[in-house]
Amino acid sequence: MKSLSLTATAAIAIAAAYTAPATAADCKITVGLVMELTGPAGEYGKAGAKSVEMAFDDINKAGGVRGCTLTTDTRDSQSQGNVAVDAATQLVQVKKVPVVIGGIISSVSIPILTSVTAPAKVVQISPASSSPTLTTLGREGKTNGIFFRTITSDALQGIAAAKYAIDQGFKKLAVIHVNNDFGVNMFKEFSRAYKAMGGEVVSVTPYNEKQSSYQSEVTAAMNGAPDALYLISYPVDGATIARTWISQGGVQKFLLNDGMNSPDFIDSVGADYLNGAYGTSSGTSPTKSTEYFNANYKSFSGGIEPSNPAADRAYDAGAIAGLAIAAAGSEDPAKIREAIYKVTDAKGEPIYAGKEEFAKALKLIGEGKPIRYEGVIGPVQFDQYGDITGPFRLWKIADGKVETAGEMSADEVGKIMATVK
Repeated sequence: MKSLSLTATAAIAIAAAYTAPATAADCKITVGLVMELTGPAGEYGKAGAKSVEMAFDDINKAGGVRGCTLTTDTRDSQSQGNVAVDAATQLVQVKKVPVVIGGIISSVSIPILTSVTAPAKVVQISPASSSPTLTTLGREGKTNGIFFRTITSDALQGIAAAKYAIDQGFKKLAVIHVNNDFGVNMFKEFSRAYKAMGGEVVSVTPYNEKQSSYQSEVTAAMNGAPDALYLISYPVDGATIARTWISQGGVQKFLLNDGMNSPDFIDSVGADYLNGAYGTSSGTSPTKSTEYFNANYKSFSGGIEPSNPAADRAYDAGAIAGLAIAAAGSEDPAKIREAIYKVTDAKGEPIYAGKEEFAKALKLIGEGKPIRYEGVIGPVQFDQYGDITGPFRLWKIADGKVETAGEMSADEVGKIMATVK
């Protein structure tokens, strides 16, 4: 199935339709969600969808947006770009949503952006798509300035991972990475920094998703007697690869990307085999929002842990979208885009997650005053390309649990980046 694109005429018509305010008869404002509810990234998408719903529920309990209820129309991308484009096209062309939240993974978010939201100039917010390609598209003027994400770019995370690998004594690494935009770019950025710091990549093996077996890929990766395996993957395929690596006698030392910070991955591989596993994630700067979210999310979501990699930043994506719609005063995507910067204004009144805080925010918005949403992941601020900067969490797996081992600040990453050619 081919990706669909909007014509310029359709895009103009869609944009014009947004200027109409919500009517009293059906006072609901619908935001589109395209989430990976099934497929390799299904665990993340389910968590992300619940987080957005929780943020909207908190805003609605605080009085809603202009007296209207925020609601979601959630579509399953099945972790596939072409399916995601079809879903987003329906949301934009038929449902005429002013904002699309999603996808989770970059190979879903990028085709939504290039084929649907950017041509239609409809705001898109991704909670977890970290590919550097998204920044490049912004710099090249191909996003129409409508794309935002509440996760740091892999260009930065790759550098943090390289330093963490060296610090753990991993001087020689085998690499197995998913063969998509995320995996290719993550390895590219990591490799540059790792080699500059004296590390050696002894083998590089890309893999295609959703295979029943990865025996040939693992066999190829074992060449060169590595100190550890750097596995850039998702929980389902990653667990299959890790089990195969272990069964074939691979060293039980691992470097993992953010998505592998997952109870499902640990349970599937076996905790006893992962006590030598280390990883990096886009970090947080804890706020009152973090405390609120950690205390309430599991109950709201029906049992999903708040430590799920997509959960915290998806709540922030939902909160920012909802507050921006309120601040925009309409469902005009252009006004919502500008309002995103107003509700994350560094000079604004600090606002945190939850009903009471959102009630305060809506009051200030009604008075025309700026606010600064300080989210679950920390104070959020976007640059002109919709990117954020922030710290990186360094973690390890010990006795079946993910434990924080340290933090690497954005400044530290920046200093390393300046030395990498």
